[in-house]
Amino acid sequence: MQIYSQLSPLELGGKQGAAVAMGYFDGIHIGHRAVIGGAVEWARTHGAAPVVFTFHLPVENRMKGKRLISTADKHRLMENLGVEHYLVPDFELIKGLSAEAFVRGIVEDCQARALFCGENFTFGARAAGTPELLRQLCAPMGVEVVVLPMAQFEEKTVSSTRIRSALEGGDIPAANAMLGMPYAIRFPVLHGKGLGHTLGVPTINQVYPQGFQLPRFGIYITRTCIDGVWYPSATGLGTRPTVNEDQTKVTCETFIPDFAGDLYGKEPVVEFHAYLSPSKKFDTLDQLRDCIWNAARRAREYFGQA
Repeated sequence: MQIYSQLSPLELGGKQGAAVAMGYFDGIHIGHRAVIGGAVEWARTHGAAPVVFTFHLPVENRMKGKRLISTADKHRLMENLGVEHYLVPDFELIKGLSAEAFVRGIVEDCQARALFCGENFTFGARAAGTPELLRQLCAPMGVEVVVLPMAQFEEKTVSSTRIRSALEGGDIPAANAMLGMPYAIRFPVLHGKGLGHTLGVPTINQVYPQGFQLPRFGIYITRTCIDGVWYPSATGLGTRPTVNEDQTKVTCETFIPDFAGDLYGKEPVVEFHAYLSPSKKFDTLDQLRDCIWNAARRAREYFGQA
């Protein structure tokens, strides 16, 4: 997949124009996949190149809410969905364009024959452009416009905001259903205090970067991918109330009972599957150890590896 950080004419490698999916695509949930998949399928059947147009927001920008997925994972997912060209200019470069200039730029730079978007897609300065205006602007240029209906979950519209709310409430099944895949993190493993090793429950320590959405604090059934192998695991997210004096420091610690090895500096994937219980302060370290082992046992049972 070719990635472009600014607007410029694409080299389509002999393809007959392009089908372009447009949107922010935060989290790449099931609604986003319908838009992207529509463009990919149209391109396949028309000899065109499948293209995604999105934009980059700085971490501190809250316009679209906290992030659900890292940039690297977003790129991996796009490529897995069949996208060949991925345009991601900084939002500052496009936010002042009129609706007409925005559409003309997309059509000309991408050699677009078809544009795909969701019903709630907006574009141009002050987000004045709508799907209906998109149709009006594209009709004289002979460009097809396909507007996909909003995806539904439990009779309500799927959105990144709903997914964030589900994560905040610990409703992992709902978040995963709307994402169309398990919610997962891929952050570097950092050195901790080594307490887990002392207790016989060594954990990998990961820290959420600034600007990422945190799930509800507590204990989760997870599974962890290491060198292509998936292991049942138990993850504690929070401030470690039993052993941490600083209750403002948030860590994500995962115990993988069937794995032994050094993962420092690596970025294993940790998928979240079920919320077990809130974080609590135990009276003794033995109680903490027993809690971790119990969560690991339930994870093994969950994945049929008890």
